[in-house]
Amino acid sequence: MTGMEDATPSRTALRVARLRALHQFSPQAALFRDPYALAILGEAAPNAGELSQEDEHGRRMRLFVASRARLAEDWLAAAVRRGVRQVVVLGAGLDTFALRNPYPGVTVFEVDHPATQAWKRQRIAEAGLAEPAGAAFVPVNFERQSLAGELAAAGLNTTEPSFFIWLGVVPYLTREAIFTTLDYIAGIPGSEVVFDYSEPAGNRDAAGQATLAFYAARVAAIGEPWISFLVPDELAKSLADLGFDEIEDLDNGDIAVRFARTPEAGRRNSGGHILRARRSV
Repeated sequence: MTGMEDATPSRTALRVARLRALHQFSPQAALFRDPYALAILGEAAPNAGELSQEDEHGRRMRLFVASRARLAEDWLAAAVRRGVRQVVVLGAGLDTFALRNPYPGVTVFEVDHPATQAWKRQRIAEAGLAEPAGAAFVPVNFERQSLAGELAAAGLNTTEPSFFIWLGVVPYLTREAIFTTLDYIAGIPGSEVVFDYSEPAGNRDAAGQATLAFYAARVAAIGEPWISFLVPDELAKSLADLGFDEIEDLDNGDIAVRFARTPEAGRRNSGGHILRARRSV
């Protein structure tokens, strides 16, 4: 993420990792199981008792974090069945997919800010875990280095399709950075990307506006503010213009239906989305 001091990891990455770990104790744990979520946090890991302190904002965010990870990995499974053998996790934070990778022959490229990546590798070592075989760590300072160049140097084959997982990152980037990255992905035929984004306040219902205000204030307070908000129709057109010809965009209500949770009344336009875009040819 941009705006981080070079010597410190992303605080939002830590917060998301704690939500994934707390989720493992929850009644909804089957939605997304991660056996390394607690271990990788070490002393920073939550305990089961924290669930009883969870407020409604916390519960919704935890379920969104778990749902987006589950959806990304379900969509990845479909891509692997089609023959994709390269996975790129952009802004990986403390994501543990590389440790859990169930697909022999699939290479995982983890891309993150150098400080966050060094912190993650230290967490893996301190947890007594081996760095995953078949994974490549790719430190990229997006303000100074090219994603395309660094991935190529790390061994990504751009003549073959890749699956890009890009969760919890887009709202923190400028529109230019977002669409530069999407243009790069669209330039690799057969490639696919999954990312989450937020709609602007004006597109949301009252509850969604309140939720946005709450979270925007929290992330701004730790120095990692949300910068970009996207409008679904405009985003779909931009993705099509880049060459993506298969787009699936789910809002919170769609996600609740997908995982057999009853959508709460009035939450259809809460503003959070998960999107999958693929360039099939």
